[in-house]
Amino acid sequence: MGTRRYVFKKVGQALLTLVAVTIFNFFLFRVWSPGDPVSFLTRGQGAQLSLAERQDIIRNYGLDKSTWGQFSDFAGDTLRGDLGLSSFYQGEPVLDVFLRFLWPTLLLVGVATIVSTVFGIWMGIRSGWNRGGAFDRFSMGSSLLLYSMPEFWLGMLLLLLFSSTLGWFPVSGRISLDSSSLGTFGYIADMAHHLFLPALTLSLAYLGEYYLVMRSSLIDVLGEEYITTARAKGVKERMVLRRHAVRNALLPTVTLVALSLGYVLGGAITVEVVFGYQGLGLLTYTAIQASDYWLLQGIFLFSTAAIILANLASDLLYAYLDPRVREA
Repeated sequence: MGTRRYVFKKVGQALLTLVAVTIFNFFLFRVWSPGDPVSFLTRGQGAQLSLAERQDIIRNYGLDKSTWGQFSDFAGDTLRGDLGLSSFYQGEPVLDVFLRFLWPTLLLVGVATIVSTVFGIWMGIRSGWNRGGAFDRFSMGSSLLLYSMPEFWLGMLLLLLFSSTLGWFPVSGRISLDSSSLGTFGYIADMAHHLFLPALTLSLAYLGEYYLVMRSSLIDVLGEEYITTARAKGVKERMVLRRHAVRNALLPTVTLVALSLGYVLGGAITVEVVFGYQGLGLLTYTAIQASDYWLLQGIFLFSTAAIILANLASDLLYAYLDPRVREA
């Protein structure tokens, strides 16, 4: 299969999946939220409204149309970036609320992904190259422990130790209330101070996974015939590791990192709730608590789209690194 055909095929599959998710997203929340839609939109105060007020709400939200009419409006609005109005945030557009909470989560997930990837790959290489050594035994045990530990529980332990007991970091929040008077550098430092523990929690939670995959992949590669041939030719061990072993062993790890980017958002939900960090995770928790289904629809659509794009990036990157994938 040629490169162009492979790319078109993967992009087409991603678009079809996104369409299926959009359809599912529309019907899920209508099945999930049965009952009087006006009472739901007015947060249980529907019985106190006049008939004219009820009709205005029904007409404004398009609930007077058939199911297919509502779906047609929903699909068209979604394509235009109109995700409806949030009932919890007093009728503010969902997209505006979503964007306000998006960048703190991107910062948290980005920092955690970079830290866990760099240290996970480095530890995996060192451990796999010196298999059975003291570092290998220590890193294997600690990584298995971290990998099996739920993010929220790890976060609570760190919060108890570093915030409640030692008082080194704030207990919750994304920034201090008086941050506006700190100046630019003070503002950045204060933000980093609040970010440290949530980012550390996510980094430790995902470091074990990257380490285990990299170590296993490197050990497999070291058993290949071309590694034996390189050594038989007298290539120095350092060059065998860099040019032959690590380069090929990175393929599964790179794929895992791309795939994990979408799922890290799921882990960020529990971590943000534990630390009271104002990002998409805490927004999701608030939307569930407040039964703000329009907001949940937008978050669900973004989360699934992020996973689909991460999968697409993983497929394309893997095919670029290993031409055998395109030819299969």
